[in-house]
Amino acid sequence: MTAEVRTRVRIPLRLDGGVAVEADAVTFRGLADGGEHLAFVLGAPGDVPLVRPHSECLTGDVFGSARCDCGPQLAEAVERISATGGYLLYLRQEGRGIGLYNKLDAYALQDQGLDTYAANAALGLPEDARDYTVAAQMLEALGATEVDLLSNNPDKAAQLRKAGIVVREQVPTGVFATENNVRYLRAKAEQTGHTLPGLAS
Repeated sequence: MTAEVRTRVRIPLRLDGGVAVEADAVTFRGLADGGEHLAFVLGAPGDVPLVRPHSECLTGDVFGSARCDCGPQLAEAVERISATGGYLLYLRQEGRGIGLYNKLDAYALQDQGLDTYAANAALGLPEDARDYTVAAQMLEALGATEVDLLSNNPDKAAQLRKAGIVVREQVPTGVFATENNVRYLRAKAEQTGHTLPGLAS
């Protein structure tokens, strides 16, 4: 299935840590899941743009929740991509694809001692329900079939490659550990192979 650009509009972005940039927000038609996903064009993308597929996190991105590293990762990605030129793909995949309410239910189980993946399983939900087909469609619609991927998650690279996107290099993001999210980050490193130095043990 092929997607195409629907609209493109200029938006000034102001993010955590004082990050302030101008971006073009791009909407699409024909995405496989019918979702309202966005691409932000940052800087001047070259032949091999820097790309971050960022999954929506209302609690972290908007309210600054310290239970995850999503807000700081989003701000870092916008700043780094703006400097080199590329795309931030904002994917409507709250809670690794399980939705906001289920994510909060999983938080309650984490408060009882379960890690993020065990909490999902206890709710009868997949550890990670995200599908990056739409990310590949968005990149193709933008004319970006070879990218450098800004991510610590090997599954993102694997899924994009399977969907036909050439991932030239996987570029690690920072590690934004706090006393509130260190268990969450350690679980990502140990259970799904995220590249998070110093947190795997």
